[in-house]
Parts: sequence; C-alpha cells; structure tokens
Amino acid sequence: MKNKFAILFAGLALLVAAPAWAHHSFAAEFDSEKPIKLHGTVTKMEWINPHAWIHIDVKDASGKSTAWMVECGSPNTLLRRGFTKTSVANGQEIIVDGYQAKDGSNRANGRDVTLPGGQKLFLGTSNPDAEGSSK
Repeated sequence: MKNKFAILFAGLALLVAAPAWAHHSFAAEFDSEKPIKLHGTVTKMEWINPHAWIHIDVKDASGKSTAWMVECGSPNTLLRRGFTKTSVANGQEIIVDGYQAKDGSNRANGRDVTLPGGQKLFLGTSNPDAEGSSK
C-alpha cells in the first residue's frame, strides 16, 4: 500500500511541476537590446498559462503580411492591469512595444499595447529592466 501511495504521489508531483519546467526566463528567449514596435491586426488572443499570447499580422512596406506571436504576462497579470477578455479582439489594429526573440523568429515579449483610441495597457513583460515590470 505504501508503494502505491509513493508512486501516486510522485506522479502527481510530476504533473504539478511540468508547467514550471516549460517556463523560461526573459533572457533565455528575448533580447532587451532589441526593442521592437509592431503595428498589426489581431488574429487571435490566447488566454493561457503561464503566458497569454496575442497573434497579429504585421504588414511591411510592400504590403506583405507576416504573422507574429507576442508573449504577454499571465492572464491574472493582464486582468490586474486593466485587460479584459474583450480588450483585444480579432480584426482590431493594435501597436505592440516589446522585445524581439533572440533567434530572430517572429516572436516578441510584449511590454505594452496601444489600443484603437490610444489607450495603453501593460502586457506584463518578464523583462526585469522594463519600466512597469514586476521585478
């Protein structure tokens, strides 16, 4: 009986710890020396843990559209900072200030987003050097 309990406990501990293994530090994936400003159209907002994601299509000078993924803080962080599930909607044009991925992919860690009408909301960046971050 003790053996079954130990195996069950170990299995549950692994399930609880797995999301923490997948979590990363800002410096592991993003470059604080490469700030980026993205002006694009929202295609999807994912309210998932440990980070919410905003997906946007950004057009370059020639009109070619490129898909970008913007990492935000946790849904709880966004809600505490004034975000709601209706703040960002598909088809909405937004401006995101953040930091580009080190690997050059079309991913960024978002610092803040400017919504239509000019409202600016903090995205909960994990960059410890960013203004407004929770160090």
